[in-house]
Amino acid sequence: MWTFLWLMVFLKIPIVGLFLIVRWAVKQTPETAGGEDGGIGPLPRHPHRPRPSRPRPPRRGPHGGGAPPSPPRVRTVAALRHGPRV
Repeated sequence: MWTFLWLMVFLKIPIVGLFLIVRWAVKQTPETAGGEDGGIGPLPRHPHRPRPSRPRPPRRGPHGGGAPPSPPRVRTVAALRHGPRV
């Protein structure tokens, strides 16, 4: 009995409250801005054309140093276990 009452009555209170808040917001008249667009208009254009950026060399290492040297080559020698194959 209490579960039915809880589900059918008490959980409807937030839904009714949300409906009343939305209805109140829809009925509101928009405020007129005194010469301003309220911050939602387009951004003003910059008076000068932007300069093209120069390509920068890529940063290497933790502080922008040169590229690290390549590691030395290591050649492996295959050992012959049972003599040469014929």
